[in-house]
Amino acid sequence: MARFFHMLAFRPLADVLGSNDSGVMKILWLFAHPDQRSLNAHLRDEGIRELSALGHEYRQSDLYAMEWKAAVDADDFDHDSAEPFRVGSASKRAYMSGKLSDDIRAERDKLRWAETVILQFPLWWYGMPAILKGWFDRVFVRGFAYDVVENGRTLRYGEGGLSGKRAMVVVSAGAREATFAPRGINGEINDLLFPLQHGTLWYTGMDVVPPLLVPAADRFSAEQFEQAAKELRERLRTLPTTTPLPFRRQNSGDYDKDLVLRPEIAPGRTGNGVHRTG
Repeated sequence: MARFFHMLAFRPLADVLGSNDSGVMKILWLFAHPDQRSLNAHLRDEGIRELSALGHEYRQSDLYAMEWKAAVDADDFDHDSAEPFRVGSASKRAYMSGKLSDDIRAERDKLRWAETVILQFPLWWYGMPAILKGWFDRVFVRGFAYDVVENGRTLRYGEGGLSGKRAMVVVSAGAREATFAPRGINGEINDLLFPLQHGTLWYTGMDVVPPLLVPAADRFSAEQFEQAAKELRERLRTLPTTTPLPFRRQNSGDYDKDLVLRPEIAPGRTGNGVHRTG
């Protein structure tokens, strides 16, 4: 299997050429897996080759290769250690005064450049790896990604610092696909990803297209890899025109002053699904 992946990683571009009529995209590929020989790494390589073949521009943040520091601390924001360290306010002061640490500023600049963000990671304990969570903790600083105010109104959930961009999650899991169905033991995949897709990406204004799940990742055959790579290439070809998940906007009128859905909206229903219009 390892030899197969090694050979596949160097397929000619002619084998992955596709058509695209939607213009050039600027894409940030955010990757969180510790092994460059992994299934995830080979799928990423397939995806990046596809982007190049389609004429898109891309930048990559390979967090493990970068030895990304996951834990927030006062040095990130040039904060005086003699004063209480309140992360939100300290990060906003540093952002507004140009005193964010160099690594945070570099990732912020990639985000500003990108029109689309692809987040790729293995599902560990029903969530993202800690190094990726730490990327959000440190890079999505106050005043840049959230706590953006316009005309006295806080912009979030469909509006905000990253509005106009879109995102797609590519996630692998060891369990079989059926276990991520609505009645599967692991829970429906969009419910598992709700904190990331709704509470982080949509919260900051990004449109989120449906995720790509790569199940049974610990038992992949060469044929299964080719099918997963094909699905990824197709998702990348259609990414500019894919309909985003229909999350409700905070300021659309669906929520009351306490940010609770009005009683006439999805009456009698509860759970994550009520925050989607379809």
